[in-house]
Amino acid sequence: MARAIVQAHAQRFGAAADADVQPSFGREDPVYRAAKLAALQLGFIDIDADVLGRAWQAQTQRTGRFDAAAWPVEPQDFGMRSLPLGERPDAFAACPRNLGLYAVLPDAAWVGRCARAGVPTVQLRFKSTDPVAIEREVRASVDAVRGTGSLLFINDHWRMGIAAGAYGVHLGQEDLDALSAGELRELRGSGVRLGVSTHGYAEMLRADAVSPSYIAMGAVFPTTLKKMATAPQGVARLDAYARLTRGYPQVAIGGIDEARLDQVLATGVGSVAVVRAIITAQDPEGTAARWQAAIAGNKA
Repeated sequence: MARAIVQAHAQRFGAAADADVQPSFGREDPVYRAAKLAALQLGFIDIDADVLGRAWQAQTQRTGRFDAAAWPVEPQDFGMRSLPLGERPDAFAACPRNLGLYAVLPDAAWVGRCARAGVPTVQLRFKSTDPVAIEREVRASVDAVRGTGSLLFINDHWRMGIAAGAYGVHLGQEDLDALSAGELRELRGSGVRLGVSTHGYAEMLRADAVSPSYIAMGAVFPTTLKKMATAPQGVARLDAYARLTRGYPQVAIGGIDEARLDQVLATGVGSVAVVRAIITAQDPEGTAARWQAAIAGNKA
């Protein structure tokens, strides 16, 4: 079975450099064991391979047959809730299905510049250990988008974002995991929108458990901006992830440039996040306009 899965999907996902992996197994079911082994051979990390193994087992039990060609994409097979996001009592406030061009920006000045240029979604990712400076940039960013159509998310500093009146906040997995149950209730109860970063299947399941407003998926391509715990996901995996999380607004992020924008949009994600593509451009406003035109054209 493992060989059949690899043969059916190797062209799509590629294969791991070291295909002679010796995994540990959490259960004895033969479909689970074969699918986990195959996922490892296709380059998935152990925790994601384990999720795929369990999903393939669930899919086989649900359909009554094993199909090596049928890559699991149904939320129920992954243990995700089938209840639509809008009907979940614990769901965070909703955001647009398609967030469009999503600019991740270093300070309030850039937030204001992109908002005035018509970028629909902006995020303040201000790196500092000085709480006074952080609060200043958060409040300045909220002021900067006022009167524009831009939706502002604050990275990491969720309490400051709520206090300043930001549209939403964005958290990475470590920040999400660090929240106590009480803090999570506080965050949800504020009415702020929540975006969550994911880097594979296991993290998507953790994100789904809190019903965020959107799910970000990456890094799609290699990026030098930050050290990633996982290898670049690639378009094939992004497509599989987008199918699984289709109940959410989705944001693709990581190493995406204009040359590869079309293949990212072809996966059906409704938003593409950029970090350097705008702020390093000679004509940031013109660059933003081209990206927005490409994203809008893909939806037409």
